[in-house]
Amino acid sequence: MKMTFRWFGDDDPVSLEYISQIRMMTGIVSAVYDVPPGQVWPEQSISRIKSLAAARGLGFEVVESVPVHEEIKLGGPKRDTLINAFIENIRRLARQGVKVICYNFMPVFDWMRSELARQLSDGSTTMAYDEEQVKRLNPVEGKLSLPGWDESYLDDGRREVLLRYEAMDDEALWCSFEYFLSRVIPVCDQVGIKMAIHPDDPPWGIFGLPRIITGDASYERMFRAMPSDANGVTLCIGSLGSNPMNDLPAIISRHARKIHFVHARNVLITGERCFEEAPHPSGCGSLDMYAILKALYDGGFDGYMRPDHGRMVWGETGRPGYGLFDRALGATYLAGLWEAIEKAGRRARD
Repeated sequence: MKMTFRWFGDDDPVSLEYISQIRMMTGIVSAVYDVPPGQVWPEQSISRIKSLAAARGLGFEVVESVPVHEEIKLGGPKRDTLINAFIENIRRLARQGVKVICYNFMPVFDWMRSELARQLSDGSTTMAYDEEQVKRLNPVEGKLSLPGWDESYLDDGRREVLLRYEAMDDEALWCSFEYFLSRVIPVCDQVGIKMAIHPDDPPWGIFGLPRIITGDASYERMFRAMPSDANGVTLCIGSLGSNPMNDLPAIISRHARKIHFVHARNVLITGERCFEEAPHPSGCGSLDMYAILKALYDGGFDGYMRPDHGRMVWGETGRPGYGLFDRALGATYLAGLWEAIEKAGRRARD
């Protein structure tokens, strides 16, 4: 397992210097953030990230993410041109030593939370999702935005794109997704990159939009559509785990060789379709992190992992979910848990 840390570039208040001081950290997960989705990334921009990371003793082998333009999801007339640009980015990233691309196929909106700074009893703040609050949000209003969203590719505006999605159901989105895979996965096979799709977050529909990557049945279908080792997943433990119907150890056992990247975080389920982002240890949330990491180890996982969304603790301010302190605590916990599982496994074999 290779421990990594998300870095949002020069504007990230969490510096590469600080990331490099987290023991067991092998690399960063980043992207070219100043190029609009659907366009080709300058190779010098990719190379610069790699050089900055290397100067701090860190690798840059995972990109999160190369955004999939809405025209591709909608199956619009520009989709082949946009897929060609996506493919060129794959080739350029491969030349710079990138091994895994994390991406998603969520229409219009990326991950969704109803609160970014819910106050907890210990004084820290966390992100939370409440279904009833989300139902009261107006998705057309421009003020609806979350950290990490990039809507610069909504050329016709959010309202117009949402209207186009009214004619699209899950099956139509699946058709667009399978076409996308048919174009990009053969290229990945050629250049040695693995695609790792992020599940819908949360793993159910919002605002009446189709959402298709929600659990085990989704993975079964996408693997049947394109049976290549390059067609894999980002196992986001918190995203899938917010639905109690997703048995994470069982999903891992069935698909371990297709898991190329892991977002490791815990969630505390507070009601039906309601949850809080919890500290990483098992006792802090609703998920058994030991059982989940044990399933990854037993399945032979040797890919990349990063601590996912953390709380804001000790007075830290910054990008919600992406502060330094709680994610550093999470990385240390995950590394220690993995070491214990790994050593127990070796003793059992001996």
